Amino acid sequence: MPREETGKGSTLLQMESSFFFLNSSLSLFFFFFSFSTPTRMHLSSTSIPIFFLFLCAFSTGDFLRAEAFTGTYGINYGRIADNLPAPESVVTLLRAARIKNVRIYDADHSVLKAFSKSGLELVVGIGNEYLKDMSVNEDRAMDWVKENVEPFLPDTHIRGIAVGNEILASGDQELSEALLGAVMNVYNAVFRLKLSDQIEISSPHSQGVFASSFPPSACNFREDVIQYMRPLLEFFSQIGTPFYINAYPFLAYKSDPDHINLNYALFKSNPGVYDAKTNLHYDNMFDAQIDAAYAALDAAGYSKMEVRVSETGWASKGDDDEAGATVENARTYNFNLRKRLSKRRGTPLRPKIPVKAYVFALFNEDLKPGKTSERNFGLFKPDGSIAYNIGFTGLKPSSAPSSFLSLKDMRSWGLSAHYSMVLMACSLSLLLVLVP
Repeated sequence: MPREETGKGSTLLQMESSFFFLNSSLSLFFFFFSFSTPTRMHLSSTSIPIFFLFLCAFSTGDFLRAEAFTGTYGINYGRIADNLPAPESVVTLLRAARIKNVRIYDADHSVLKAFSKSGLELVVGIGNEYLKDMSVNEDRAMDWVKENVEPFLPDTHIRGIAVGNEILASGDQELSEALLGAVMNVYNAVFRLKLSDQIEISSPHSQGVFASSFPPSACNFREDVIQYMRPLLEFFSQIGTPFYINAYPFLAYKSDPDHINLNYALFKSNPGVYDAKTNLHYDNMFDAQIDAAYAALDAAGYSKMEVRVSETGWASKGDDDEAGATVENARTYNFNLRKRLSKRRGTPLRPKIPVKAYVFALFNEDLKPGKTSERNFGLFKPDGSIAYNIGFTGLKPSSAPSSFLSLKDMRSWGLSAHYSMVLMACSLSLLLVLVP
């Protein structure tokens, strides 16, 4: 439904809009003085405090925070493949499965149209390749939002825009310098279109931004990252955006299987890890990784910022040197993760903040480059059959005789792709409703 803008709400938006344009002019003035070259936008350490001084002085102080996550469970719908079901069929699958939160890595119009009137909450992504241009040209950000977001509202529930992915650990200095400017310009575009109370602006990070993460209380940001991270955190704290982290116990385990307890990574019974500084005990690595991020935020001065998991998952297949990449481990991790999120509880360090996470991923993606594991994180195979048995009655691995029919099987009976996916979705719905 379109947002009503009458009475007090309309007055507030008008006030914020007026202050916003003043803020934009002032910040643009200081940006010009902080350029390292005429063609590159670079915010110096001195220009950041000045910008935020004026931001705080001339704003109403009441940012309208957008909420991009309902409940605690979401999923990443990656599409680097040439054999996946049509987006319309995927929507049917997700709705029946009662998975409401979905992230995609671009803003493909066929997906946005398919999600129309579905009720699903969608986060779209701006690719890393666009950031340098958007950081120096606010019109580019505005054009992107007008082309890829605004026309699909309100029928398609776009609740967030992820600006880039894992930038600050990439080692690309130019991208790192461009990230804040791109984030701010995308936010400015959303604000000017009066969508900032509906759409959250974020940028997910890998764990590579941390210098150390064990024990959790010792975690802090790398020295070469903090110069870019701190002003980004300051801006996100102003607009109410959580800190998004891609947390993969699988990656930690496969990098050091001789010293990491597999059961600790899989949420299974194990002695756990004790953090002497905080006097906290961790019985699984997932919680420890999240609390490590909280510790890094504390050390940087942002103790009130929420941590959310933008990606987590476990590969069901890998190369010979990818320890732990098995069907059974993937099944165990994803089953136990789902059960843990369903409890809506926090971590040892932040017990009152329920953990929210997007699982990676909905499908295996056969065109992804890199290790074999990269192509085998999906809960489903490309034909729609389950990638592995996640422990629910009536479901069997697709490689074994099963009462769960694949898309190919149902088509052989003469059923259309749409009704085939409806039947498959009903099976998944039963699967997720029965989660403990």
